[in-house]
Amino acid sequence: MTTLNGHSTRPTADSILNSLHAADQLAELHDAPPAWETPAPLGQRGELPPFPVHALPSWVAEHVSAVAEETQTPLDLAGCVSLAALSTAAGGRAVVNVRGSWVEPVNLFVLVAMPPGSRKSAVFRAMTAPLVHAEAVLLSRIGPQITEAEVSRRLAEDLAEKAARAASTAHGEAAAEAIAEAQSAALAVEGIKIPVKPRLMADDVTPETASSILVEQGGRLAVLSAEGGIFATLAGRYSGTPNLDFFLKGHAGDPLIIDRRGRSERVDQAVLTMGLAVQPEIITDIATMPGFRGKGLLGRILYSLPKSNVGYRKVDSPTVPEHVAAQYDTNLQRLTIGMHEWEDPARLVLSSEAAELFTEHRRVTERRLRPDSGDLGHITDWAGKFDGAVMRLAGLIHLAGRIEDGWRHPISAETVNAAIALGQYFIAHALATFDAMGADPDLEAARTVHAWLQRTSTTRFTLREAFTALPRSRFRKVAELETPLDLLEQLGWIRREPEPPRTGPGRRPSPAYAVHPSLHQHAA
Repeated sequence: MTTLNGHSTRPTADSILNSLHAADQLAELHDAPPAWETPAPLGQRGELPPFPVHALPSWVAEHVSAVAEETQTPLDLAGCVSLAALSTAAGGRAVVNVRGSWVEPVNLFVLVAMPPGSRKSAVFRAMTAPLVHAEAVLLSRIGPQITEAEVSRRLAEDLAEKAARAASTAHGEAAAEAIAEAQSAALAVEGIKIPVKPRLMADDVTPETASSILVEQGGRLAVLSAEGGIFATLAGRYSGTPNLDFFLKGHAGDPLIIDRRGRSERVDQAVLTMGLAVQPEIITDIATMPGFRGKGLLGRILYSLPKSNVGYRKVDSPTVPEHVAAQYDTNLQRLTIGMHEWEDPARLVLSSEAAELFTEHRRVTERRLRPDSGDLGHITDWAGKFDGAVMRLAGLIHLAGRIEDGWRHPISAETVNAAIALGQYFIAHALATFDAMGADPDLEAARTVHAWLQRTSTTRFTLREAFTALPRSRFRKVAELETPLDLLEQLGWIRREPEPPRTGPGRRPSPAYAVHPSLHQHAA
């Protein structure tokens, strides 16, 4: 027996048990899984990028930044409305000759989703006020012509009416001459055309009314609104049946023929702009509206889902500097009025450097469209129009940068780079938007599994147990669960347990998963 300073060092039974217990605790700590981190929401693709205001011409970018600061709203709201305003000014009056027969009109459909109380209306007014001013200027210029034509027509109608009465009472040889005079007077009435009052914008309007206004305006119109009621109207709120053709043709610049009782109206190129600021609930609503995705309307819209800063706003933010507001008002009016008289659209071309840059950009886009590996493979209805949208953005940036003579100069590589930057912003927001709409089948499958775990308060499960419990109509094979489970694991909702060592022949045990504790807490 060993001694130390005369005392026995033989271990007692209690000390042996304590040592064994401590060893077990150390082993448990060593083998314990890492602590759970906060899981990411389903559908979240990381922080969405902010609006690239630097891609806009300086006079637009300065006003966007100043309005966002004064109203304490994200740059996205004012930035997207500014693009809709530029589209209103130039849409239908310019096209981009991309290559060969590929031509893109420079009109846009833009939608920003923000919650109530986000000051959408205030931003809309600030960014579209110059369009209202330009409309008033155009009306003042043509007003005297309208008055003159109206007076001339009334006088001609009086003469035609007198000539018709005279012809009806004439007899003999005088009758033929009187009839000829009546016919001539009637033709004179028809020959007097009263100019149409200029109209740039509409708000709460039905497709039928909007199409009539567009035809009257030579094939151009903008629907701008701080609400989303137009979608309910398109879905058939008044007519009972969806009516999307006008908006589909208006985005593409296709011919439009309207048959009314007793008359027919036609424009060879109908060009429509749409700029809306809606509540987030509208995003999920329009995904379920009949025909909206199937007919391609949702694939034509540039989406923006900025993060709300309500609750974190300054109450004493600086107002928009007068010189910034004045420059924006002046330049947007100049662009609008200067291009208003263009009947045959100005044709914009790319410089050789810009064309090469855009070709490389298209190669990248094409790879992203692959159904098996591309991040845009599940939204090809939107992404298939993405490169065309980039060219439309390039055309607008070019015209806004050269207000007086943009049509005389080719679009530069710098402008195409700016348009691509805007395009990448809209891609990220489109992916988030279509996730919210349920467009990604893998994400929807993951949501189904997530809902089952939450509903049943499951703390641990195997792959086979999940397959048995979940609807067979949703998962027909065990292999169909692998992708959604991988996605849930990447987002931190579940954790795959190490496979236990095999002790003999036979089938491998089914993979097992631990479930994030927050799901149990939520269910409780």
